[in-house]
Amino acid sequence: MGKFGGNFQREVPQLTMSSVSDIVFAILFFFMMVTTMREVTLKVVFQSPQATELQKLEKKSLVTFIYVGQPTLALRDKMGSETRIQLNDQFAEVSEIEDYIAQEKSSMKEEDAPFMTVSIKADRQTKMGIVTDVKQALREAYALKISYSATKKN
Repeated sequence: MGKFGGNFQREVPQLTMSSVSDIVFAILFFFMMVTTMREVTLKVVFQSPQATELQKLEKKSLVTFIYVGQPTLALRDKMGSETRIQLNDQFAEVSEIEDYIAQEKSSMKEEDAPFMTVSIKADRQTKMGIVTDVKQALREAYALKISYSATKKN
């Protein structure tokens, strides 16, 4: 009985902080895996055309997007309702495409630049003349691998 009785003070054990870092890194890793980052804020509205023969792009890091369509409803008061070209987060003219492609190629690794693909995301109501102008500007920029974004036809 001498063990249990007596005048001794019991100390509170210290909180171990060794597992806290593991939990923090596990949560950080979870958010890194789940979160997707949108690089471009769309300023044009486009409804993808439908196609029967589709091919998925393999290396998305080598794909550069050009958006073609009417400005969003919020921007139509300023920009009008005619078809516009969007490069990254800005509206652009056809003459600016060559500089844009050169900038995108320079931001890639040197060995990846020849494999760069330009994907044109154009609205299904876009006139073919604008798409032809974009293709011509891409030829002048030596961006010869072009794909068109579409959805699967039911």
